[in-house]
Amino acid sequence: MSTLYKGAKPSRRSFLSGALAAGGAIAGASMARAEAAPEKAITEVQPWRTFLGDGVDARPYGVPSEHEKHVVRRGVEWLTADNVSSINFTPIHELDGIITPNGVCFERHHGGTAHVDPAEHRLMINGLVDKELVFTMQDLLRFPRENHVYFLECAANSGMEWAGAQLNGVQFTHGMIHNVMYTGVPLRLLLEEAGLKPNGKWLLAEGADASGMTRSIPMEKALDDCLVAWKMNGEALRPEQGYPLRLVVPGWEGNMWIKWLRRLEVGDEPWHHREETSKYTDLLANGQARRFTWEMDAKSVITTPSPQAPITHGKGWTVVSGFAWSGRGTIPRVDVTLDGGKNWHQARISGPSFTKSMHRFYFEFEWDGKPLLLQSRAHDSTGYVQPTKNQLREIRGENSIYHNNAIHTWYVNEQGIAENVEIS
Repeated sequence: MSTLYKGAKPSRRSFLSGALAAGGAIAGASMARAEAAPEKAITEVQPWRTFLGDGVDARPYGVPSEHEKHVVRRGVEWLTADNVSSINFTPIHELDGIITPNGVCFERHHGGTAHVDPAEHRLMINGLVDKELVFTMQDLLRFPRENHVYFLECAANSGMEWAGAQLNGVQFTHGMIHNVMYTGVPLRLLLEEAGLKPNGKWLLAEGADASGMTRSIPMEKALDDCLVAWKMNGEALRPEQGYPLRLVVPGWEGNMWIKWLRRLEVGDEPWHHREETSKYTDLLANGQARRFTWEMDAKSVITTPSPQAPITHGKGWTVVSGFAWSGRGTIPRVDVTLDGGKNWHQARISGPSFTKSMHRFYFEFEWDGKPLLLQSRAHDSTGYVQPTKNQLREIRGENSIYHNNAIHTWYVNEQGIAENVEIS
């Protein structure tokens, strides 16, 4: 029987007493072990206590413990022809809270990482403006800046799952995403500085990488909440994240967040370039494709337990954790099911709730050791509810690639091992 905690977070005392009252075998067994054989990790002096540690300057730029070296981005070798124009995935099963550390934010490149000298980098605004402008990085630092936490999700995130369960790990099914705090200047201020002509209805953003990445952006979005950012979680952008300058397009597909941003051209219609014609369109069941489906719909996934994060403690109290997000607002509610959708329970959302940002959720229950079919279902602030995959297939069939925001299923066996499956 599952237990849903409402209101205050349960204390450790109530947690343990609840487990014991329910006949918690694990808690009882651990107490018996403690009485029969003292824990050497407590009673004996460990090696790291016998000598002085590193000085404060031993690691001038801090890195994680050597015991966390497995927490890294990973790619899929066969996904693309060459890793220069490819993607790797955030280890979301190893993370908690809502902020993604800079060093594990997923990468997507079309011409490899550009290594740009900020002193030589320029941002140009041209086209249908009163005056064409060129900014240095120092010029941009003089504008009013803002800080916002946003998720960035590749439109192809979960794309391999359209035809059925494919990749056995949440890092690979949902890891084309990160959530960080960006610092930068609102794009509208730069456009106002240049002066928009009345027929300036679209914006072409161009990157300085070898691919010369471009995307057309409607002016309404450009003047709304877009940022030209140079900081990420308080530090300079990493090269793989667009150093020294990138475009932030909150809630919209990651391909539009042009990295190594060098040019903004104002026009009267979209440019119809590669990334908005042959790519980043949504194939429908009738063979036609929809264009300009920029917004990322509400989505969620359970990160633990999952194939890369099995249940290792056996029966007893278990924490289900995951995250949810929406390109249209906040996430006021997430539901979790343990039996494949027969019964749904409201999860507990913990942490700040920012618009167009990840939300962390938890559901605590007492596992009896029987198989589970774990799913999560997000509700966003517009009233939209995350659909099943079958509901999406009714519109787009099985041959789509982008914008798969369907409910995902993990099967957990008696040993706590999780597997990617599909049931709806």
